Amino acid sequence: MIWRLLSFVGLQASAAVLVWFLVEPPTRMSAALVSAIGAGYVWLLVDAVRGFRLLNWLRRGEATEVSLGQGLWGEAAERMRRLLRARERQVVDGEGKLRDFLAALQASPNGVVLLDAEGRIEWFNQMAGAHFGFDARRDLLQHFGNLVRDPGFAAYYAERNFNHDVVMPGRDSTSAKPVRLSVHLHPYGEGRCLLLSRDITALEQAEVMRRDFVANVSHEIRTPLTVLAGFVETLQSLPLGDDERQRYLGLMAQQAHRMQSLVNDLLTLSRLEGSPLPSVHDWVSVPAVLRACQSEAQELSRLLWGGSQNIVFDSAPSCEISGSQPELYSAVFNLVGNAIRYTPADKNIHVRWQALSDGACVLSVEDTGPGIAPEHLPRLTERFYRVDRSRSRDTGGTGLGLAIVKHVAQRHGAELRIASTIGKGSIFSLVFQANRVRAIAE
Repeated sequence: MIWRLLSFVGLQASAAVLVWFLVEPPTRMSAALVSAIGAGYVWLLVDAVRGFRLLNWLRRGEATEVSLGQGLWGEAAERMRRLLRARERQVVDGEGKLRDFLAALQASPNGVVLLDAEGRIEWFNQMAGAHFGFDARRDLLQHFGNLVRDPGFAAYYAERNFNHDVVMPGRDSTSAKPVRLSVHLHPYGEGRCLLLSRDITALEQAEVMRRDFVANVSHEIRTPLTVLAGFVETLQSLPLGDDERQRYLGLMAQQAHRMQSLVNDLLTLSRLEGSPLPSVHDWVSVPAVLRACQSEAQELSRLLWGGSQNIVFDSAPSCEISGSQPELYSAVFNLVGNAIRYTPADKNIHVRWQALSDGACVLSVEDTGPGIAPEHLPRLTERFYRVDRSRSRDTGGTGLGLAIVKHVAQRHGAELRIASTIGKGSIFSLVFQANRVRAIAE
């Protein structure tokens, strides 16, 4: 401002001095005054032109810079340019942060939907699109309730009590493959809502499995305990002969053994689920595992069927599997034991080890039992699932054998395959990948 005043006064003084020396004395004073006033008007005109140039530049909002030289308007233009550049940097930074924030929301494992005060969709991520079947080009600014017609969610939204979530079926939910979503609304801003959706299908299935597991364990243990309690009460209250007493004690020992087998299988499952994966640097001899299983299989067949079954173990090639010896033995013997339990006397059981063309190897246990209906095959590895409950209990099965086999197979990178034909028998196979098998010298 001082520079502006000095330039104005300086221009007037310069004009007055110049005219003072050029004009004769009689009119010198008036001429100098007039020239000073004229110089002031010229200065004001030039200053106004510069000001109008600055105003027009601001009004047009052009990206190109305007040159106003020195002075007040030049300094104002320069400061405005600096402010605009700082504001542009802030806008760019804000847009970058917004993109990062939206990218983080897109990467969220939960569905995210932004709703305005009227319940219209302002934005949603890909997971929400998959959960509800939304299309970004079609469904933006559509009412959420018009696209997701679920009575439970409609009541939840109308109630306006968002302290809890609501569970509803997903877009791809079917009776054969249900999909369950947990949807929770969080109010924010002026009437807006943040909707979070989460796929809880696996959690609900796990909860159902947990309840079924507890119920099955309780039932499996309660039955032998009831029998034991009845025998104990009989022994305590009735005078029995030696033969009857021995028969009751034998039945009690049988039920105790059944409970012990059940507890051992449960502990095995717990250990498989909670322990680290077996090392790939530990190698287990296949012939040694099959020899141990053959000895145990002959003994089990003798106890159940008097040794009348024909159990054939093919001579295994000299090879090794990377993994845990106790786990592999448990899996193989469970398969062989199931075949013995469900194959009638005088029938055949064949255990073989085969190498495939791609380097993988297959351990198969083939029986000639009654076979399994196709509808039972997908559920055979479920805990306590039995095709024939009474027969399984009669032969000493716990209903956990194939669940143990499945876990051992998963821990060793193998696959359990089941094929069965009613009236002809079943084949249970463990397929080991080539990188888990190696040959050894004879």
